[in-house]
Amino acid sequence: MKVKQFDLWLADLSLERGTEPGKTRPVVVIQTDLLNSEYPSTVICPVTTNVQSEIQILRAHLHKGQLKNLMIIRLCAG
Repeated sequence: MKVKQFDLWLADLSLERGTEPGKTRPVVVIQTDLLNSEYPSTVICPVTTNVQSEIQILRAHLHKGQLKNLMIIRLCAG
């Protein structure tokens, strides 16, 4: 599986833990390509359209069209 930085994937985050809902959701690969080729794990950032105003300070906001050149690559198991 070839994982590249800034790819958008669907990840199975099925283990519910803390504030993580435990479901399949889109994620952006944050980790550098150098580490992606050398390590078995990858640093990702989940993406949502369900933004809650009370926790807005913890979110990075993407505006419409900002990810237009990305596509979902494949479903990966968590």
